[in-house]
Amino acid sequence: MNRNTYPEIDEVIYTKKLDNGLSVFLMPRNEMEKTYAIFSTDYGSIDQTFVPIGEKDMIDVPDGVAHFLEHKLFEKEDGDVFADFGKLGASANAFTSFTKTAYLFSATNHIEENVQTLIDFVQDPYFTEKTVEKEKGIIAQEIKMYDDQPDWQSFMGTIKALFKNHPVNIDIAGTVDSIMKITKDDLYTCYHTFYHPENMSLFIIGNMDAEKLSQLIEENQANKSFEPMAEVIRDFPEEPRDVAHAELEINMPVSIPKCTIGIKELSTTIEKTDFIRKELLTNMVLDHYFSKGGSFYQELYQAELIDSSFSYESNLDRSFGYTIIGGNTENPEEFAAKVKELLLSTNKLEINRDEFSRMKKKRIGQILRAMNSLEYIASKFTDYQKFGINFFEVIPTIEALTVEDANAFLREWIEENRLAVCTIKKG
Repeated sequence: MNRNTYPEIDEVIYTKKLDNGLSVFLMPRNEMEKTYAIFSTDYGSIDQTFVPIGEKDMIDVPDGVAHFLEHKLFEKEDGDVFADFGKLGASANAFTSFTKTAYLFSATNHIEENVQTLIDFVQDPYFTEKTVEKEKGIIAQEIKMYDDQPDWQSFMGTIKALFKNHPVNIDIAGTVDSIMKITKDDLYTCYHTFYHPENMSLFIIGNMDAEKLSQLIEENQANKSFEPMAEVIRDFPEEPRDVAHAELEINMPVSIPKCTIGIKELSTTIEKTDFIRKELLTNMVLDHYFSKGGSFYQELYQAELIDSSFSYESNLDRSFGYTIIGGNTENPEEFAAKVKELLLSTNKLEINRDEFSRMKKKRIGQILRAMNSLEYIASKFTDYQKFGINFFEVIPTIEALTVEDANAFLREWIEENRLAVCTIKKG
């Protein structure tokens, strides 16, 4: 394996791309008790239109297949994979996002056996019509549960207000109607297209013998055969620059209304240098104005428009981007008007050099503190890796940013036609 050292943060990582295309990353932290592993594929809920591996024509699959597939991989002909991990003292889980499906475990012992279990179950699909039909009822209940959660409805409502055509506006789990259309053949088609090692990565961090683990993984993969893989061809509908709905209201039995303002981020450029700079500046500017010490936060707080639920997040990806700001508020109309006013004022604001120096130091400090978490490092590393970005080069990228970069970003960040408001009202 290739050994890469980062003395400025005192980290070492071993990397190798195996003959079958799988990218493997091992990061020893032998001062830690536990080890965390994440086996992920560059495949999420938005990947509904694509050319299956070995074919030529584009197909569409029902909403929710990626999430459904995540559920089904844990079920095998001879039992449940969670039980296998439990016997080895590991805690296992999985998740599906808009763009990623990941399988993971954390453990303090039997690391090699747990790694083998993780790789083997993900690479050994077992679907039958009977088990697929059974799973539909389970996932339907999960969908109905999320339908009753105000926070999730507020999030998805904002996304639906922002995006008109892009499948990011569809719930990750799909709908009850859409999952009823999923077949065993749909699952196998998506599995063989997106779960090829070339489209996947394995990241392991914590207490480990890297040399021994590397040998185990290579031998495991050498004993399996995979068809050669061409680039996955995906298709997304054209998305207008403007939001789908400037305002969206949802009635739910809540004690306090919720209000979120969404920003439809422009994501036409995916060149990695532009991508990472934009992502960093977006998060630094949000933090500068909307964190508890920020001037926008203070205005909202003093006007008694927010409480401890107030939050903000930003997500930029290859084919979409969004920022969401909001929380509980007794005066949603006033809150929305004030946040929009503050956002629209940013193209006239100017960040000075001292402020930007503090912003950079704060962001670097946040990253370094977060790196105490094995899960954080594994998640961020694998997220950036699909863009060809090395997570451990993010700090030097922040250091290279200038105040001119920040002010240029501010001047083009906000347009009124890219703002949407979602309100959860009592009802």
